[in-house]
Amino acid sequence: MAANRQIKLSAYLVGTGMHVASWKHPNAQRSASISVDYYKALAQTAERGKFDIAFIADSLAINEDSHPNILNRFEPVTLITALAGATSKIGVVATASTSYIEPFNLARSLLSVDQISKGRAGWNIVTTRDLSGSTARNFGAQDHLEHGFRYKRAEEFVEVVTGLWDSWEDDAFVQDKESGVFFHSDKMHRLNHRGEFFSVEGPLNIARSPQGYPVLVQAGTSESGQQFAAKRAEVIFSIKYSKQEAREFYDTFKNKVASFGRSPDEVVILQGIFPVIGRTQEEADEKYRQLESYISEETGFSFLKDYFPGVDFAGLTLESRAADAGLDRLQLDKSDYRKHQPVIARENPTLREVYSLLTGSFSREDWVGTPEKIADTLEEWFTERAADGFMLMAPLLPDGLHDFVEEVVPLLQQRGLFRTEYAGDTLREHLGLRVPENRYAREEVSRPRP
Repeated sequence: MAANRQIKLSAYLVGTGMHVASWKHPNAQRSASISVDYYKALAQTAERGKFDIAFIADSLAINEDSHPNILNRFEPVTLITALAGATSKIGVVATASTSYIEPFNLARSLLSVDQISKGRAGWNIVTTRDLSGSTARNFGAQDHLEHGFRYKRAEEFVEVVTGLWDSWEDDAFVQDKESGVFFHSDKMHRLNHRGEFFSVEGPLNIARSPQGYPVLVQAGTSESGQQFAAKRAEVIFSIKYSKQEAREFYDTFKNKVASFGRSPDEVVILQGIFPVIGRTQEEADEKYRQLESYISEETGFSFLKDYFPGVDFAGLTLESRAADAGLDRLQLDKSDYRKHQPVIARENPTLREVYSLLTGSFSREDWVGTPEKIADTLEEWFTERAADGFMLMAPLLPDGLHDFVEEVVPLLQQRGLFRTEYAGDTLREHLGLRVPENRYAREEVSRPRP
């Protein structure tokens, strides 16, 4: 990757977009989150733009305060299977939890998609945050697994899944009709795993794909999450709200990767961006203001009062500043808030923008503007090693993805920063990642011959 470094792009596909009120926009499609044709069209648009990845997130529980686009949506592995059939080049990545799924079932599902897509699948590994407060109760338990425990379990989970993916050596299935040999039995391997959390014999009943097995993606921001990702992940998804924060994260994380004996070039860091694009700066600003205007005072304060118990919002409006409510000084023991608090303290956003920030739809000034401005910012972050690429989290879909593909991608291509055509067929080829060796084939090569 380092020898011919180019920007990597992933499209975060979620209903009508990341903005919490995007569903109210005149161009938003009703029931977008459960329209497979709509998602296929989004993936095809991203593929037309030569994106590396179409990315599908997930959650395992909802409540009345959940983002509208996750209240009614598809299960991700099922959805990316459909997207794989509607596309021919773009990678398809699904989110799946290591805390509430059995590894054998997930290994089989994901490798099936990888085979169906001819080597274009990826797995976004999550341990599941309990934002709704009810996740465990959906799976027969009362208490959500503790953070450190979840990552300890995840380590073993991923070891089991990747071990199962190596059940068959690449030349195991000869299917020789003349000799009557369908497969070489010595090239089938049982995992025979006996660990702290799982007992799995194997083998898996599906062979490795053209790219070996799915690309491993991770988005942990805690120290445990970063350690796990530095050891295992091949693509990292992060959200930093300034170039300086992104550069610091980039350097720190690449060093963590090296500490595990891995080359930093084996890991692609994608920074999440929320661009709003207009033909002029004024048009882009108006687009953003229009989206923000769909957040009602009632909806915004209902969320904020629940999120910040004890904070007095009396006499304030959504146009009041965070400092007016004391949020710039507030210390709150919530992992997602700790990520956002520096932005709130530094930029003193309106309460409307705080609401957008906490619900995943906040766009900073750098990302609101003309195609040239967006392309300049992407180039700056990329060349200054704040990112290897970007996760496009369009506030409004399909408009935001269409605008980026039609207006920003050509500028990046003209500058030699992004591909004009796919060079390969698999997701690993797109990302410049190696095909993982089969652990058993490696053992066979190193085994002394009699």
